[in-house]
Amino acid sequence: MRSFVPGKGCSEVKNIAVLKNLGTALVNGGAGFLGSHLCERLLLRGHSVICLDNFSTGRPANVEHLASNPRFRIIEHDVRQPFDIEASLIFNFASPASPPDYQRDPVGTLLTNVLGAVNTLDCARKTGAIVVQSSTSEVYGDPTQSPQRESYCGNVNSIGPRACYDEGKRSAETLFFDYHRTHGVDIKVGRIFNTYGPRMRLDDGRVVSNFIVQALRNADMTIYGDGLQTRSFCYVDDLIEGFLRFSAAGSACHGPINLGNPGEFTVRRLAEIIRDLTNSRSRIIHLPAVVDDPRQRRPDISRAMTELAWQPHIELEAGLARTVEYFDGLLAGTEQAEVV
Repeated sequence: MRSFVPGKGCSEVKNIAVLKNLGTALVNGGAGFLGSHLCERLLLRGHSVICLDNFSTGRPANVEHLASNPRFRIIEHDVRQPFDIEASLIFNFASPASPPDYQRDPVGTLLTNVLGAVNTLDCARKTGAIVVQSSTSEVYGDPTQSPQRESYCGNVNSIGPRACYDEGKRSAETLFFDYHRTHGVDIKVGRIFNTYGPRMRLDDGRVVSNFIVQALRNADMTIYGDGLQTRSFCYVDDLIEGFLRFSAAGSACHGPINLGNPGEFTVRRLAEIIRDLTNSRSRIIHLPAVVDDPRQRRPDISRAMTELAWQPHIELEAGLARTVEYFDGLLAGTEQAEVV
Protein backbone atom coordinates (compact mmCIF):
# COMPACT_ATOMS: atom_id res chain seq x y z
CA MET A 1 0.00 0.00 0.00
CA ARG A 2 1.59 3.29 -1.07
CA SER A 3 0.96 6.97 -0.47
CA PHE A 4 0.91 8.70 -3.83
CA VAL A 5 0.95 12.30 -5.02
CA PRO A 6 0.26 12.80 -8.76
CA GLY A 7 3.42 13.82 -10.55
CA LYS A 8 5.59 13.42 -7.44
CA GLY A 9 6.16 9.68 -7.27
CA CYS A 10 5.25 7.18 -4.56
CA SER A 11 6.55 6.48 -1.10
CA GLU A 12 5.88 3.71 1.37
CA VAL A 13 3.30 4.26 4.10
CA LYS A 14 4.48 2.38 7.18
CA ASN A 15 1.26 2.58 9.18
CA ILE A 16 -1.96 3.46 7.39
CA ALA A 17 -3.82 3.49 10.72
CA VAL A 18 -2.15 6.82 11.59
CA LEU A 19 -4.62 8.47 9.18
CA LYS A 20 -7.23 8.47 11.93
CA ASN A 21 -9.70 11.31 11.48
CA LEU A 22 -13.37 11.12 12.37
CA GLY A 23 -14.13 13.55 9.54
CA THR A 24 -12.34 11.41 6.98
CA ALA A 25 -14.05 9.86 3.97
CA LEU A 26 -12.34 6.98 2.19
CA VAL A 27 -13.16 6.58 -1.52
CA ASN A 28 -12.14 3.24 -3.03
CA GLY A 29 -11.63 3.74 -6.76
CA GLY A 30 -11.30 7.47 -6.12
CA ALA A 31 -9.26 8.17 -9.25
CA GLY A 32 -11.93 6.74 -11.54
CA PHE A 33 -14.61 8.62 -13.44
CA LEU A 34 -17.22 8.59 -10.66
CA GLY A 35 -14.79 8.32 -7.76
CA SER A 36 -12.91 11.49 -8.72
CA HIS A 37 -16.12 13.52 -8.83
CA LEU A 38 -17.05 12.09 -5.45
CA CYS A 39 -13.65 13.02 -3.95
CA GLU A 40 -14.09 16.55 -5.24
CA ARG A 41 -17.57 16.97 -3.77
CA LEU A 42 -16.56 15.49 -0.41
CA LEU A 43 -13.70 18.00 -0.14
CA LEU A 44 -16.11 20.84 -0.93
CA ARG A 45 -18.32 19.61 1.91
CA GLY A 46 -15.40 19.85 4.34
CA HIS A 47 -14.30 16.22 4.63
CA SER A 48 -10.74 15.03 4.67
CA VAL A 49 -10.58 12.57 1.79
CA ILE A 50 -8.43 9.51 1.15
CA CYS A 51 -8.49 8.25 -2.43
CA LEU A 52 -7.62 4.54 -2.64
CA ASP A 53 -6.90 3.29 -6.17
CA ASN A 54 -4.66 0.82 -7.98
CA PHE A 55 -4.92 2.86 -11.22
CA SER A 56 -5.96 -0.11 -13.33
CA THR A 57 -8.77 1.95 -14.87
CA GLY A 58 -8.61 5.12 -12.76
CA ARG A 59 -6.23 7.90 -13.80
CA PRO A 60 -3.99 10.18 -11.72
CA ALA A 61 -5.04 13.04 -14.03
CA ASN A 62 -8.59 12.81 -12.68
CA VAL A 63 -7.48 13.90 -9.20
CA GLU A 64 -4.37 15.90 -10.00
CA HIS A 65 -6.23 19.18 -9.41
CA LEU A 66 -6.98 18.03 -5.84
CA ALA A 67 -3.37 17.21 -4.92
CA SER A 68 -2.62 20.64 -3.42
CA ASN A 69 -5.49 20.36 -0.95
CA PRO A 70 -4.03 19.47 2.48
CA ARG A 71 -7.17 17.46 3.27
CA PHE A 72 -6.65 15.16 0.28
CA ARG A 73 -4.44 12.11 0.09
CA ILE A 74 -3.99 9.29 -2.43
CA ILE A 75 -2.99 5.76 -1.50
CA GLU A 76 -2.10 3.32 -4.25
CA HIS A 77 -3.61 -0.04 -3.30
CA ASP A 78 -5.62 -2.91 -4.76
CA VAL A 79 -8.85 -3.55 -2.82
CA ARG A 80 -8.42 -7.28 -3.42
CA GLN A 81 -5.79 -7.03 -0.69
CA PRO A 82 -6.81 -6.19 2.91
CA PHE A 83 -6.41 -2.62 4.12
CA ASP A 84 -6.72 -0.91 7.50
CA ILE A 85 -7.65 2.75 7.19
CA GLU A 86 -9.53 4.67 9.84
CA ALA A 87 -12.40 6.67 8.37
CA SER A 88 -15.92 7.55 9.42
CA LEU A 89 -17.35 7.15 5.92
CA ILE A 90 -16.31 4.70 3.20
CA PHE A 91 -17.46 4.66 -0.43
CA ASN A 92 -16.64 1.47 -2.34
CA PHE A 93 -16.42 2.55 -6.01
CA ALA A 94 -13.54 0.22 -6.90
CA SER A 95 -14.35 -1.89 -9.94
CA PRO A 96 -13.92 -1.80 -13.70
CA ALA A 97 -17.30 -0.57 -14.99
CA SER A 98 -17.25 -0.57 -18.78
CA PRO A 99 -17.66 -3.86 -20.69
CA PRO A 100 -14.26 -3.66 -22.42
CA ASP A 101 -12.56 -3.08 -19.08
CA TYR A 102 -14.31 -5.74 -17.04
CA GLN A 103 -14.22 -8.34 -19.82
CA ARG A 104 -10.48 -7.81 -20.32
CA ASP A 105 -9.84 -9.55 -17.00
CA PRO A 106 -13.08 -11.27 -15.99
CA VAL A 107 -11.60 -13.22 -13.08
CA GLY A 108 -9.93 -10.09 -11.75
CA THR A 109 -13.20 -8.18 -12.10
CA LEU A 110 -15.15 -10.77 -10.12
CA LEU A 111 -12.49 -10.86 -7.39
CA THR A 112 -12.34 -7.06 -7.23
CA ASN A 113 -16.06 -6.98 -6.49
CA VAL A 114 -16.13 -9.92 -4.08
CA LEU A 115 -12.82 -9.59 -2.23
CA GLY A 116 -13.04 -5.81 -2.47
CA ALA A 117 -16.40 -5.95 -0.71
CA VAL A 118 -15.06 -8.26 2.01
CA ASN A 119 -12.00 -6.10 2.66
CA THR A 120 -14.05 -2.89 2.64
CA LEU A 121 -16.62 -4.35 5.03
CA ASP A 122 -13.91 -5.69 7.33
CA CYS A 123 -12.39 -2.21 7.45
CA ALA A 124 -15.80 -0.68 8.25
CA ARG A 125 -16.44 -3.32 10.89
CA LYS A 126 -13.20 -2.42 12.69
CA THR A 127 -13.66 1.34 12.49
CA GLY A 128 -17.44 1.65 12.84
CA ALA A 129 -17.63 3.54 9.56
CA ILE A 130 -20.72 3.98 7.44
CA VAL A 131 -19.97 2.11 4.20
CA VAL A 132 -21.62 2.90 0.87
CA GLN A 133 -21.54 0.39 -1.98
CA SER A 134 -21.74 1.48 -5.60
CA SER A 135 -23.80 -1.29 -7.11
CA THR A 136 -25.28 -1.23 -10.58
CA SER A 137 -28.38 -1.63 -12.67
CA GLU A 138 -26.60 -4.65 -14.14
CA VAL A 139 -27.86 -6.63 -11.14
CA TYR A 140 -31.20 -6.64 -13.02
CA GLY A 141 -29.60 -8.27 -16.08
CA ASP A 142 -31.80 -8.14 -19.19
CA PRO A 143 -34.96 -7.19 -17.30
CA THR A 144 -38.39 -8.63 -17.98
CA GLN A 145 -40.10 -5.72 -16.21
CA SER A 146 -39.80 -1.97 -16.70
CA PRO A 147 -39.16 0.31 -15.00
CA GLN A 148 -36.89 -1.69 -12.73
CA ARG A 149 -37.82 -1.50 -9.06
CA GLU A 150 -35.48 -2.45 -6.24
CA SER A 151 -37.72 -5.41 -5.40
CA TYR A 152 -37.11 -6.96 -8.85
CA CYS A 153 -34.71 -9.91 -8.55
CA GLY A 154 -33.40 -9.64 -12.09
CA ASN A 155 -32.78 -11.82 -15.13
CA VAL A 156 -29.02 -12.42 -15.20
CA ASN A 157 -27.08 -14.99 -17.22
CA SER A 158 -24.67 -16.26 -14.58
CA ILE A 159 -22.33 -17.89 -17.14
CA GLY A 160 -22.33 -15.22 -19.87
CA PRO A 161 -19.49 -12.84 -20.81
CA ARG A 162 -20.96 -10.04 -18.66
CA ALA A 163 -21.43 -12.25 -15.59
CA CYS A 164 -18.05 -11.37 -14.06
CA TYR A 165 -19.41 -7.87 -13.46
CA ASP A 166 -23.12 -8.62 -12.99
CA GLU A 167 -22.62 -11.48 -10.57
CA GLY A 168 -19.69 -9.75 -8.89
CA LYS A 169 -21.94 -6.83 -8.02
CA ARG A 170 -24.79 -9.12 -6.97
CA SER A 171 -22.41 -11.04 -4.69
CA ALA A 172 -21.12 -7.78 -3.23
CA GLU A 173 -24.68 -6.76 -2.37
CA THR A 174 -25.16 -10.11 -0.62
CA LEU A 175 -22.00 -9.57 1.41
CA PHE A 176 -23.06 -6.05 2.39
CA PHE A 177 -26.42 -7.17 3.73
CA ASP A 178 -24.95 -10.24 5.44
CA TYR A 179 -22.32 -8.09 7.19
CA HIS A 180 -25.12 -5.78 8.29
CA ARG A 181 -27.25 -8.61 9.65
CA THR A 182 -24.37 -10.56 11.18
CA HIS A 183 -22.01 -7.84 12.38
CA GLY A 184 -24.16 -4.72 12.53
CA VAL A 185 -22.14 -2.83 9.90
CA ASP A 186 -23.91 0.38 8.85
CA ILE A 187 -24.32 -0.20 5.10
CA LYS A 188 -25.88 1.59 2.16
CA VAL A 189 -26.26 0.05 -1.31
CA GLY A 190 -26.95 2.29 -4.32
CA ARG A 191 -27.66 0.85 -7.77
CA ILE A 192 -26.20 3.08 -10.49
CA PHE A 193 -27.87 3.39 -13.88
CA ASN A 194 -25.98 4.62 -16.96
CA THR A 195 -23.99 7.71 -15.93
CA TYR A 196 -21.94 10.01 -18.13
CA GLY A 197 -19.97 13.24 -17.96
CA PRO A 198 -16.47 14.74 -17.92
CA ARG A 199 -13.54 12.49 -16.94
CA MET A 200 -14.76 9.48 -18.85
CA ARG A 201 -11.83 8.08 -20.82
CA LEU A 202 -11.56 8.44 -24.58
CA ASP A 203 -11.33 4.65 -24.79
CA ASP A 204 -13.91 4.03 -22.08
CA GLY A 205 -15.98 1.79 -24.33
CA ARG A 206 -19.41 2.87 -23.06
CA VAL A 207 -22.06 4.15 -25.41
CA VAL A 208 -21.94 7.87 -24.59
CA SER A 209 -18.16 8.19 -24.81
CA ASN A 210 -18.04 5.99 -27.92
CA PHE A 211 -20.60 8.10 -29.76
CA ILE A 212 -19.07 11.43 -28.75
CA VAL A 213 -15.54 10.47 -29.77
CA GLN A 214 -16.75 8.99 -33.06
CA ALA A 215 -18.87 12.05 -33.82
CA LEU A 216 -16.10 14.53 -33.02
CA ARG A 217 -13.79 12.59 -35.34
CA ASN A 218 -16.49 12.38 -38.04
CA ALA A 219 -16.07 8.62 -37.91
CA ASP A 220 -18.87 6.09 -38.27
CA MET A 221 -21.03 5.95 -35.16
CA THR A 222 -21.44 2.26 -34.37
CA ILE A 223 -24.63 0.84 -32.91
CA TYR A 224 -24.61 -2.78 -31.78
CA GLY A 225 -27.91 -4.34 -32.77
CA ASP A 226 -30.97 -2.54 -34.09
CA GLY A 227 -30.55 0.54 -31.88
CA LEU A 228 -34.01 0.17 -30.38
CA GLN A 229 -32.62 -1.00 -27.04
CA THR A 230 -33.21 1.70 -24.42
CA ARG A 231 -31.07 3.32 -21.76
CA SER A 232 -31.60 5.98 -19.09
CA PHE A 233 -28.73 8.45 -18.86
CA CYS A 234 -27.85 10.33 -15.66
CA TYR A 235 -25.37 13.21 -15.60
CA VAL A 236 -22.54 12.66 -13.14
CA ASP A 237 -23.31 15.68 -10.93
CA ASP A 238 -26.83 14.42 -10.31
CA LEU A 239 -25.60 10.93 -9.46
CA ILE A 240 -22.98 12.13 -6.99
CA GLU A 241 -25.58 14.29 -5.26
CA GLY A 242 -27.72 11.18 -4.86
CA PHE A 243 -24.88 9.26 -3.22
CA LEU A 244 -24.06 12.14 -0.89
CA ARG A 245 -27.67 12.33 0.27
CA PHE A 246 -27.75 8.56 0.67
CA SER A 247 -24.58 8.61 2.80
CA ALA A 248 -26.14 11.21 5.10
CA ALA A 249 -29.46 9.39 5.46
CA GLY A 250 -30.33 7.79 8.77
CA SER A 251 -28.99 4.43 9.90
CA ALA A 252 -32.32 2.79 9.00
CA CYS A 253 -31.83 3.67 5.32
CA HIS A 254 -29.78 0.84 3.83
CA GLY A 255 -31.25 0.43 0.35
CA PRO A 256 -30.85 -0.93 -2.14
CA ILE A 257 -31.83 2.33 -3.83
CA ASN A 258 -31.85 3.00 -7.56
CA LEU A 259 -29.87 6.11 -8.53
CA GLY A 260 -30.37 7.15 -12.14
CA ASN A 261 -32.42 9.25 -14.50
CA PRO A 262 -35.81 7.74 -15.39
CA GLY A 263 -35.81 9.40 -18.81
CA GLU A 264 -35.66 6.60 -21.39
CA PHE A 265 -34.03 6.90 -24.83
CA THR A 266 -33.25 4.43 -27.57
CA VAL A 267 -29.58 4.03 -28.39
CA ARG A 268 -30.39 5.19 -31.93
CA ARG A 269 -31.90 8.42 -30.58
CA LEU A 270 -28.84 9.02 -28.41
CA ALA A 271 -26.61 8.73 -31.48
CA GLU A 272 -28.77 11.24 -33.36
CA ILE A 273 -28.69 13.75 -30.49
CA ILE A 274 -24.90 13.54 -30.20
CA ARG A 275 -24.43 13.85 -33.95
CA ASP A 276 -26.56 17.01 -33.93
CA LEU A 277 -24.77 18.51 -30.92
CA THR A 278 -21.37 18.01 -32.55
CA ASN A 279 -22.44 19.05 -36.08
CA SER A 280 -20.82 15.81 -37.15
CA ARG A 281 -20.71 14.31 -40.62
CA SER A 282 -20.65 10.82 -39.13
CA ARG A 283 -22.80 8.02 -40.52
CA ILE A 284 -24.73 5.86 -38.09
CA ILE A 285 -24.05 2.20 -38.85
CA HIS A 286 -25.17 -1.05 -37.25
CA LEU A 287 -23.00 -3.97 -36.11
CA PRO A 288 -24.10 -7.34 -34.70
CA ALA A 289 -25.74 -7.19 -31.26
CA VAL A 290 -23.64 -7.86 -28.16
CA VAL A 291 -24.30 -11.02 -26.13
CA ASP A 292 -26.61 -10.40 -23.14
CA ASP A 293 -26.95 -6.70 -23.95
CA PRO A 294 -30.09 -5.55 -22.06
CA ARG A 295 -33.00 -4.51 -24.26
CA GLN A 296 -34.40 -2.04 -21.74
CA ARG A 297 -32.97 -0.07 -18.87
CA ARG A 298 -35.03 2.41 -16.86
CA PRO A 299 -34.98 2.99 -13.09
CA ASP A 300 -37.93 3.41 -10.82
CA ILE A 301 -36.59 6.11 -8.47
CA SER A 302 -39.64 6.36 -6.21
CA ARG A 303 -37.60 5.13 -3.24
CA ALA A 304 -34.85 7.72 -3.81
CA MET A 305 -37.42 10.49 -4.16
CA THR A 306 -39.15 9.47 -0.93
CA GLU A 307 -36.21 8.51 1.28
CA LEU A 308 -33.53 10.90 -0.03
CA ALA A 309 -35.65 13.74 -1.48
CA TRP A 310 -33.53 13.23 -4.60
CA GLN A 311 -34.13 13.20 -8.31
CA PRO A 312 -31.92 14.20 -11.24
CA HIS A 313 -32.32 17.70 -12.69
CA ILE A 314 -29.89 17.92 -15.62
CA GLU A 315 -31.57 17.23 -18.95
CA LEU A 316 -29.86 14.88 -21.38
CA GLU A 317 -28.93 17.47 -24.02
CA ALA A 318 -27.51 19.87 -21.41
CA GLY A 319 -25.39 17.14 -19.86
CA LEU A 320 -24.26 15.87 -23.24
CA ALA A 321 -23.22 19.39 -24.28
CA ARG A 322 -20.91 19.61 -21.24
CA THR A 323 -19.54 16.16 -21.96
CA VAL A 324 -18.95 16.96 -25.65
CA GLU A 325 -17.01 20.07 -24.58
CA TYR A 326 -14.82 17.94 -22.33
CA PHE A 327 -14.07 15.35 -25.01
CA ASP A 328 -13.45 18.05 -27.58
CA GLY A 329 -10.83 19.43 -25.24
CA LEU A 330 -9.25 16.00 -24.82
CA LEU A 331 -9.06 15.44 -28.55
CA ALA A 332 -7.62 18.91 -29.08
CA GLY A 333 -4.99 18.29 -26.42
CA THR A 334 -6.19 21.11 -24.15
CA GLU A 335 -7.03 18.77 -21.25
CA GLN A 336 -4.28 16.92 -19.43
CA ALA A 337 -5.36 13.36 -19.96
CA GLU A 338 -3.61 10.06 -19.76
CA VAL A 339 -5.11 7.96 -22.52
CA VAL A 340 -4.36 4.29 -22.02
